[in-house]
Amino acid sequence: MKKLWSKALTVSALALSLVLAGCGQGNDAATTASDKPVEKKEITIGTTPGMFADMVRDSVRPQLEKKGYTVKLVEFTDYVRPNIALADGDLDINVFQHKPYFDLFKDQHKLDLIEVFQVPTAPLGIYTGKLTNLDDVKDGSTVAVANDPSNNARALVMLDELGWIKLKEGVNPLLALKKDIVENPKNIEIIELEAAQLPRARADVDFAVINGNYAIDAGIKPTEALFQEPSFAYVNWSAVKPKDKDAVWLKDMTDAYNSDEFKAYVDQKFPGFKLPAIWGE
Repeated sequence: MKKLWSKALTVSALALSLVLAGCGQGNDAATTASDKPVEKKEITIGTTPGMFADMVRDSVRPQLEKKGYTVKLVEFTDYVRPNIALADGDLDINVFQHKPYFDLFKDQHKLDLIEVFQVPTAPLGIYTGKLTNLDDVKDGSTVAVANDPSNNARALVMLDELGWIKLKEGVNPLLALKKDIVENPKNIEIIELEAAQLPRARADVDFAVINGNYAIDAGIKPTEALFQEPSFAYVNWSAVKPKDKDAVWLKDMTDAYNSDEFKAYVDQKFPGFKLPAIWGE
């Protein structure tokens, strides 16, 4: 499946529309990279509820407060507004998205934003249902997957990695669909559901491919996954406006996210997470 990633980020305008349909109108007002960074002691961070917000509250904010910063945390319940708010200047930085989504979103909405550092991310994994071992897969086994385009494609790529299906040569792994399956030797029945329903669906299927955040919300540990997606493409990143890339406050925040204190916190609270490449994992 690695060969699929050679063209993973070459996406047509039509593909962009499909992936980001319904994301709202873009914001053409962009800040140029030539602007000087604003040095400040008040930082507004945008993220989504759950693990990323907890990381700020429990470890990152206390570290920054020791350096004299005031940190405001803004939580968004969708994946659209954090980037728009960042581009509009309502945030200084956001932490919630993987790079394929970020690249597609900022291109579609013409936003002048850049990624900065990776953060620990709950990986997509395949979990037990009626069957408790991957070797137990049989002819006609049922696998529940998310029905939204991004996570559905990730699940199909995972099943390809396992050898349970084969996707057609050259398919973009960000946009893979069931119709792209060219071989299904075990006659796997793929059942598409809302991502949030997948933990509950395990009782009715043989296996379920569940997003890390929904697994955690359901009390399922990522370490319980029978298999996790191997690609680092979906590790989440922070994002800022280009003018802030050399700001002292951003360096201090980057240091907080890569500190030994933060690593110890993640090891204790979020075992099984996919970790930033810079950590040497």
